[in-house]
Amino acid sequence: MTKLGANARTAPQRRTVLVVDDAEVIRTYLKNLLPLKGYGVLLAEDGAKAMEMLEGGSTPDVIVLDVMMPGMDGIETLRRIKSVNPKIPVIMLSVVGKASTIVDAINLGAADYINKPFEEEELEIALQKVLETATLRAEREQLRELVREHEERERTTFLWASEKMTRIREILEQVADADVTVLISGDSGVGKEVVARTLHELSNRKNRRFVKVNCAALPEQLLESELFGYERGAFTGASSRKAGKFELAHQGSMFLDEIAEMSPPLQAKLLQVLQDGEFSRLGGHEDVRVDVRMIAATNRNLEEMVGKGGFREDLYYRLNVVNICVPPLRERVEEIPVLADYFLRQYSRKYRREVQSISDQLMRGFLAYAWPGNVRELENMVKRIVVLQSEDPIAEEIFGASGSLSSLGPPKSSASSLERMVDQEIEEGGEQIALREIGRRAAREAEREALQRVLYQTNWNRKKAAKILEVSYKTLLQKIKECGLAD
Repeated sequence: MTKLGANARTAPQRRTVLVVDDAEVIRTYLKNLLPLKGYGVLLAEDGAKAMEMLEGGSTPDVIVLDVMMPGMDGIETLRRIKSVNPKIPVIMLSVVGKASTIVDAINLGAADYINKPFEEEELEIALQKVLETATLRAEREQLRELVREHEERERTTFLWASEKMTRIREILEQVADADVTVLISGDSGVGKEVVARTLHELSNRKNRRFVKVNCAALPEQLLESELFGYERGAFTGASSRKAGKFELAHQGSMFLDEIAEMSPPLQAKLLQVLQDGEFSRLGGHEDVRVDVRMIAATNRNLEEMVGKGGFREDLYYRLNVVNICVPPLRERVEEIPVLADYFLRQYSRKYRREVQSISDQLMRGFLAYAWPGNVRELENMVKRIVVLQSEDPIAEEIFGASGSLSSLGPPKSSASSLERMVDQEIEEGGEQIALREIGRRAAREAEREALQRVLYQTNWNRKKAAKILEVSYKTLLQKIKECGLAD
C-alpha cells in the first residue's frame, strides 16, 4: 500500500471511524494510519462486537466494514447497522468484487465500496466523500427542522378555533410564566406537541430552546445517554464527552413525549432532575445543574399505571402539577374546516400542486367522521388529496365503498335549512310569513341537525350521544323519535 502524497487533502478533524474487520492486520494497519490523518479510531473484530458498540451508545461518524467475516457477515451487519442508526455512512471492504454483493450492499444503504487491497489515497478519498455527503445531509436536515418549527408555530394559530381549545389556551396563558411542570394528556394525534410548543412560546423562556425527546423512540440505554449525555470512556465507543438534551435545554423547555414508556430506572433519574435540578452524565461523577421547564405528554392513563406499579407515584405527582387534557378532534368539529384549509395551503405550497378547496360534500363527511387518528389523520388525508390531486380515495375511505353521502347521511347546516324553508314558503305562494313560526321551525330544524351530527359522530352510541348533549338517555330517545331519526 502506497503512502499518501504531500498534496493530499487533510481529513476532517475529530471524526471517528469504526473499523469492523476480522483480519487483525487490517485493524492494526488502520489503527495506526487513521490517527495520522486526524481521525479517531474504534475497532471491532466482528459484526456482533460492532453491534454491541452501536447499541451501547457509540456514534462513529463513519464505519469501514468488511464483507467477508465469520459468523455474521458484512451484509447482515450492514442491515443491522441501518436498523439501529441509518444515518451513519458505511464503506464496505472486500477482496471479492462480486457484482451481486456490491448491489446488495448499495441497496441496503452502503455509501461506498472498496476492493482489497486498497491504496491509502483510495480509502482517504472515500472517507472524505462520505463524510462531506453526511455533513451536507445534516445541514439539510437542520434547515428542514427550522422549516418544521416555523410551520409548527404557524399551525398553533389554527388550533384554537374551538371553545374547548380556547379554554386550554387560557390555562396556558395563566401558567406560562409560573414555571410549573405541565402534564399534557390525550389520544394520539390530538395536538399535544402543539400545546407544548404554545406553552413554551407564551413563557418567558420563548427565546431559549424547546427540546423534544420521544421516550418511546429509543432503547433504554440510548435514551439515557440522549437525555443526560455521557463522559469519555463511559462505554465502548464513547471517545469524547457528549452533552445530553437536558444540558441543551438549559434555561429553555424540555418536552418529554410518551413519558409513560420511560423505564423505572430512568424515571428515578428524571425525578432527581425535577427535585434538585441536577443529574450526572453516564459514566460521570460530577453533578450537572440545569434550569429547565419540564413539559410531559402521554396518551396513556398514568394514574392507572401508578396503581398497577407501572409508573412511579412520586414522579407522577411531580409531573402532574398542571394537567391539561386535549380532547379528541371529534369533540372539536369547529376546528375541522380551519385545519383542513391550513393543511391544504401548506401542502399545496410544499408539493407545488394547486388545490383550491375541499368540496362541500367531502367537508360534510369530514364533519360527521369520527377521526380515530385525530388531527394527524386529518392532516394525512388532506396531504393525500394534494398529492393525488383527487378527493376520490378519501371520499371512499370516509363514506365507504360508494364514495358518496348516501350511506353516511351527514347533516347540512341549519342556515341552509332555514334558507330552503323560506324559499319553500315563497314558492308555495305564502305572501305573509310569520316570523315567529319561521323561528320556531328553524330552531326545531337546527336541533334535529345537531342531534343527527352527534349521533353520526358517536356511531349511534346513544349513551355517549346523551352525555355529549348533556341530556338524559330518556330525553335523547324522545328527541330521536320527535325528529324522525333512525340508524
